[in-house]
Amino acid sequence: MSIPVARTRIGQLRERLETAELDAFVVTNATNIRYLTGFTGSNGTVVIRDSSAVLITDNRYGERAADELSSAREHTGPEVEVILAAGAGHQHVARHVAAANAIGLEANDLSWAQANNLQERLGADRVRPTSGIVEALREFKSAIEIEHMGQAAAIADGALAEVLAEGLAGRSEREIQRHLDHTAATLGADGASFDTIVASGPNSSRPHHEAGDRVVTTGDLVIIDFGAEVSGYRSDMTRTFIVGTPTGQQQRMLDAVEAAQAAGVSAVAAGAATSSVDAACREVLATYDLEQYFIHGTGHGVGLDIHEAPSVSATSTATLAPGHVITVEPGVYISSVGGVRVEDTVVVTNVGVETLTCSPKQPVIAV
Repeated sequence: MSIPVARTRIGQLRERLETAELDAFVVTNATNIRYLTGFTGSNGTVVIRDSSAVLITDNRYGERAADELSSAREHTGPEVEVILAAGAGHQHVARHVAAANAIGLEANDLSWAQANNLQERLGADRVRPTSGIVEALREFKSAIEIEHMGQAAAIADGALAEVLAEGLAGRSEREIQRHLDHTAATLGADGASFDTIVASGPNSSRPHHEAGDRVVTTGDLVIIDFGAEVSGYRSDMTRTFIVGTPTGQQQRMLDAVEAAQAAGVSAVAAGAATSSVDAACREVLATYDLEQYFIHGTGHGVGLDIHEAPSVSATSTATLAPGHVITVEPGVYISSVGGVRVEDTVVVTNVGVETLTCSPKQPVIAV
């Protein structure tokens, strides 16, 4: 079945290039290359012109490139030519943009040396630094992308349930982390979305704690933040648990964050400012006099990368629209007590919001 060019990802990119007054575009970001072509190798450059598209890679990836591009044609179109070349293949880039007057480069991806090399080959007067052109397309997920993310979320839900069934007390953070990752893989995940966070006791007041040898004990707050990857797409979920009976302060933190997270999800809607989602969470925390302990933004976009546009914070300027997939993850972190964070991955729809991560939020674990 032929795909109308305007509906392919490369076709949509060409429309953006025309608006940006670029007649050639050099894609070097690995995630953007995967999005546009399906190629996942470690060495690749894509060159887009108004009537041509080429993927330049090396001889290690000849068969892989052909297979991956063929598998992705339903979404990317059939037009990408594969060129095998030694090294970065900059001579082939130069050849394919020889007639172009304005050539866009991905400024946020290139090193100083790479940018200088391309400028020398292409001509500094023809090169234009760009930012976010492909990423703007990636913000809006298609039905198949959301399906992959839903599968990833369901796997993460299942893995967490299995791990919790064996209890947390008496196990090290690292043991729980490895158990989660292994269980997700057995349930069908291609990998973990990111380095799984298991933070217990005093470590839970550190939002991005790296799991270590500390053993979970009675009275600990335990933050588990993890996700699964399916076909390159990711889920992201956080749940916080208390081992045994919570203290009054711990219970207040748990209640506040759960209520704040629910308010944030309720604020998600097409046309809503992402800053308003952040504000909804902070307003609830303020009623518990805990807002000062919320030390990060409320969320971020998720997709092929675990952090992508749009940002959800007090300073973000994005407006939500159908197809956006974001996290809502308020937290409270008190160094002398511990931390609490609750997070879901949600989809903005035409009629509201769909939550992909569905693990229960009941925090108390009996000992």
